Amino acid sequence: MRPENQSSVSHFLLRGLPIRPEQQGVFFALFLGMYLTTVLGNLLLILLIRLDARLHTPMYFFLSHLACSDISVSSVTVPKMLMDMLTQDQSIPYVGCIFQLYFFIVFGAFNNFLLAVMAYDRYVAVCHPLHYPTIMREELCVTFVAGSWVVSFVRALLHTLLIIRLSFCADSTINHFFCDLTVLLKLSCSDISLNELVLFTEGGILFMLPLGSVLGSYICIGTIILRVPTTKRLLKAFSTCGSHLLVVSLYYGSLASVYFFSSSWDSKDIIASVLYTAVTPMLNPFIYSLRNRDIKQALHVFVNRANFFK
Repeated sequence: MRPENQSSVSHFLLRGLPIRPEQQGVFFALFLGMYLTTVLGNLLLILLIRLDARLHTPMYFFLSHLACSDISVSSVTVPKMLMDMLTQDQSIPYVGCIFQLYFFIVFGAFNNFLLAVMAYDRYVAVCHPLHYPTIMREELCVTFVAGSWVVSFVRALLHTLLIIRLSFCADSTINHFFCDLTVLLKLSCSDISLNELVLFTEGGILFMLPLGSVLGSYICIGTIILRVPTTKRLLKAFSTCGSHLLVVSLYYGSLASVYFFSSSWDSKDIIASVLYTAVTPMLNPFIYSLRNRDIKQALHVFVNRANFFK
């Protein structure tokens, strides 16, 4: 046990973003705009996929769940950050912190698994196009998504049960803008060896397996394309995989900068966390829509219907 005074903590104090008081208003407007864009953009994407029969395919089925998860992961962290900026009250109840931690782990883990599933979907589409309808049948897609949700909820429950058994020191200041697992472990006065063991083993496995699946899928795709590297084939592969590859790069890049390439939590890690929790969920609808002809056509039909009923 650490030598600091041990206390029964009822609240934590979130230090928040490393910005000056006179800049609070500007950053509040910025993050409010980003959050509203995230929610509205992803909701529109989900609505288009549900309404347009041409988008009832495995890729868009997975994309709708990714959009739902993006809204959720942003909603777990950003509204509390905005409230702290507005009220200057940066405290969060212990129970609220635990709930925030639980749902952040749920949606973060789900995104990790779903990106791997989407990479496999792109692999089948490029490498086995003739067998795509029979391989990526509806039952398999539902199983993939349901399994990802179940594993994510179980993983979050495991870490939550392990964290609530700990005692926390009298200094309950969290050097972050939300309750992150690794930061909470550093605040504990209890023995965290079990938590660290589970985090590094289970977390490492459940991180590396999806990442390995993503890398393996794109290595196979690259191998197939490079066998006969025609311009038409390269452009088709880019149109099929480019959006997903960009989202994967943003997701794993920001995640790695937070949890793997830092020795202590500082402003750079908090900025990377902002990228992961606020920027990436906002950009995903645009990444999947700007160069996607099906989404553009669905949006055009939706706008025409809306104008018709005016």
